[in-house]
Amino acid sequence: MDAAFPHLGIYIKHLANHIDVFGFRIAFYGIIIGLGMLAGINIACADAKRRGQNPDLYLDFAMYAIVLSIIGARIYYVVFEWDMYKDDLLQIFNLRGGGLAIYGGVIAAVITLTVYCKVKKQSFFSMADTGVLGLILGQAIGRWGNFFNAEAFGGYTDSLFALRYKLDIVGAGMLNEDVLSHAMEIDGVKYIQVHPTFLYESCWNLMVLAFMLWYRKRKKFDGEVFFIYLGGYGLGRMIIESLRTDSLLLPNTNIAVSQLLAGLCFVVSIVCIAVGRKRVKNATK
Repeated sequence: MDAAFPHLGIYIKHLANHIDVFGFRIAFYGIIIGLGMLAGINIACADAKRRGQNPDLYLDFAMYAIVLSIIGARIYYVVFEWDMYKDDLLQIFNLRGGGLAIYGGVIAAVITLTVYCKVKKQSFFSMADTGVLGLILGQAIGRWGNFFNAEAFGGYTDSLFALRYKLDIVGAGMLNEDVLSHAMEIDGVKYIQVHPTFLYESCWNLMVLAFMLWYRKRKKFDGEVFFIYLGGYGLGRMIIESLRTDSLLLPNTNIAVSQLLAGLCFVVSIVCIAVGRKRVKNATK
């Protein structure tokens, strides 16, 4: 058995993380990310049609955003894990070795949309309100790639959703003293039991998406759904990140970069929504 949710009665004998096609290895992580992107594009285009917009605007944007977001996610990861790459710079370009950070991708997507809207003479906030529906759905699906890679989990737990991994399929960088001190041996095989933080984040993102889909017809101003995404995702990430064992840290500190950025996004979104609603209220007086 490679993995299990023992308290849910779910046991997985062999947890593969790739398939081989004509001798070429294709990681499930990449397949799942691709499926998340396709689902995200579809929901964004569907919302564009609902709003009377041209879906091709979002298809064109997606072609740029996907490539640049991957680059942004890689740059973000490399910057905060520089010690891993400083002695072998060519490894920076080895995406097959892993190492992408979602916040880097989100930042790159926002910058790309800003430029795209200027060129196409579109409203950034109007497009962002639709685009973030696809973004958070893609994030919810993409997180499951972490499950197959046996990564992005939290510390030890014996809660209902506890996840058990065979120790030898987990990378050393994912482990800390807390996890190892609670390692268990079953039938001569060592296992760790941890918080499935990727599952928590996936479920949280789906709940935020459900709220955004309900609220989009009730928004008071362009950009409000975008700020709901920033605040909603930020709040969940801020809490969930505190459980993880592999957080990227600010240099020479124990502060998780993503947790700090998530908290900032949450605060900024609350302020922007309050200011936007006040302006709408004043304008209707």
